[in-house]
Amino acid sequence: MIQAARLAFDPLIPWVLLWSLVGGAAVLWIVYVALRGRAWLLRALALSILTLALANPLWVKEQREPLKDIVAVVLDRSESMQFKGRTEAAKAAFDQIKQKIEADDTMELRVAETDPEADGTDMYAALQAALSDAPRERIGGAIMITDGQIHDLPADPKEAAQLGPIHGLIVGGENEVDRRIEIQSAPSFGIVDQPVEMRIEVDDPKEKTVDVSISINGVPQRPQRVNVGEPSTIKLTMKRRGDNLVVLQVPGIPGELTLANNLASANISGVKDRLRVLLVTGEPHAGARVWRDLLKSDPQVDLVHFTILRPPQKTDTTPTDEIALISFPKAELFKDKLDQFDLVIFDHELRPLVLEPQYLDRISRYVENGGALLVAVGPPYKDPDAVPLYNSPLAAVLPGIWTGQVVEKKFVPQLTALGKRHSVTATLPTDPPWGPWMRYMKVEKGGDASLMQAPDGSPLLLLKRVSKGRVATVLSDQIWLWARGYEGGGPYAELIRRVAHWLMKEPELEEEFLKLKAGSQSIEADLRTLSDNPPPLDLTGPDGKSTETPWTLVSPGQYRADLPAGELGLYSAKSGDLTAVALRGPSHPREYQDLRATTDILKPLATATLGGVMRIGSDSTPNMPDIRRVAERGNAAGSNWIGIRKRNAYAVRATESINLLPGVLGMALAVLFMMLAWRREGR
Repeated sequence: MIQAARLAFDPLIPWVLLWSLVGGAAVLWIVYVALRGRAWLLRALALSILTLALANPLWVKEQREPLKDIVAVVLDRSESMQFKGRTEAAKAAFDQIKQKIEADDTMELRVAETDPEADGTDMYAALQAALSDAPRERIGGAIMITDGQIHDLPADPKEAAQLGPIHGLIVGGENEVDRRIEIQSAPSFGIVDQPVEMRIEVDDPKEKTVDVSISINGVPQRPQRVNVGEPSTIKLTMKRRGDNLVVLQVPGIPGELTLANNLASANISGVKDRLRVLLVTGEPHAGARVWRDLLKSDPQVDLVHFTILRPPQKTDTTPTDEIALISFPKAELFKDKLDQFDLVIFDHELRPLVLEPQYLDRISRYVENGGALLVAVGPPYKDPDAVPLYNSPLAAVLPGIWTGQVVEKKFVPQLTALGKRHSVTATLPTDPPWGPWMRYMKVEKGGDASLMQAPDGSPLLLLKRVSKGRVATVLSDQIWLWARGYEGGGPYAELIRRVAHWLMKEPELEEEFLKLKAGSQSIEADLRTLSDNPPPLDLTGPDGKSTETPWTLVSPGQYRADLPAGELGLYSAKSGDLTAVALRGPSHPREYQDLRATTDILKPLATATLGGVMRIGSDSTPNMPDIRRVAERGNAAGSNWIGIRKRNAYAVRATESINLLPGVLGMALAVLFMMLAWRREGR
């Protein structure tokens, strides 16, 4: 405890009023002097004593308890500290600083660490958290032990003035080398079979140009050479729809810190430029507009729609130039331009002779060569000469076996056992329950995939693979009831969308699909399959070693496997004929943008707070600076020392005050000097 004394004031009137009286008295005294008053000194003394009496001066004796100066030490725990002995050097430096501060009774140590799971090194945020409740008059300084790669320093270093001086102890070698590649911009999607551009930059301490190896979904592409140290553009071409993993890699160089940032990856979704869909409605019916409106609402779809209103065989004596309806351009559509369409939809049964057998045969070959066909059947025409699609050359590619029977009754569609696990229908919402339909055409499913059925087991949705193409059949023309919300409706839009995407071979809707995902410490594999006993997962790591593991059933048709992953790099997986790839890169890419230890980033902050930045090495015996106590002002760092300020903060535990000029005495003295002034003036 320290004894101290000081002069204090406890005014008898508010300070504002007191200073107003002082100002007024000074003006009057100046006027008095200007008029050559004879007692100017006595009047000045009288006014001064009166003012002093009103200010009520006190002599205060205090018992003060000195408070410790607070010193914050922030330890960098980010991923970039795991290289070349930095962690050991930082720990040794921290232990020495802790021992020094704890041995001094005038300092209080506060320790903070950065979050090792954060994407970046947030040293300044950790410092602010450590000193958030510390009185600013007690802060003696801060020490940051780091490799210098800090990502959250304030734009204006002067903001940290109250926390300083801030010193930086940099762990890591002075001449470290590291080659890295960074993707500066990459498109989120690319049009299939058309080039896309990625903007990258390669940093290398020695070379001027370097070859960048490229792989897409694990398939090597032609390397491209880029300039070092400046943004470069590379061109790629997506060959498949859906997610495409693009991995870029530059070879390692001798002595570099890590190969982890020699890899960079991006996911680019492959899409078709515009999906061209041909919709042919066999006759006007209640559900015709549902198909048109649904397809027109998709901005990625170019729709060509024809509704057959006038059968070709109809006899009509009206002159052709007076008929508003155009002839159905079947030759142009199904002979010349059929291959330009991604999907052909037949809505309702076609009237006889709308498409001759040669055109239907042309459609069959279109499907076999990779085309997609969706047929939403309606009741056949009662014309004895009518030839339904199932009895035409198109029957070779249509799923199911036609019975010719039409069932007209109220029923609720159901998912089959296969439909509950198939990628097209497994995720269709069933709450609230689906509304009913009123009619369906009976077929036998044969060996094709039935996903929906009527209560009697008759298929309502059949899928079929035909050589390179695919066909789907909806065996009812009542789906429009769902669109109108009849008795609750149903997921008509989602159903049609998923069927169409399956037909166009969207990877995410394949029945057999393997997906690989790189976690922080493991590789996660997800398998969707219709098999009850899928082949085991065979995982190959960056070192070329393979590991086989069985699948764990998650839900019907869904399997999962987790394998520990030690190395960073490209992993490939195989299960039967299915393959997938994933890149396990740095957990926090920003940490790997530059791994070289540096003093440049922290130096402006240290300079603004009168601190210092110095290197201490990268081993367990760091070259530590001397820690000194310095005055409250002035520079706090030298070439081999750093300073902690003496703030001389204290807490008052007891006080005693003595009134130096009691009010009565002050008034008496003021009156006395006023009387002497009057006497002087009266002579």
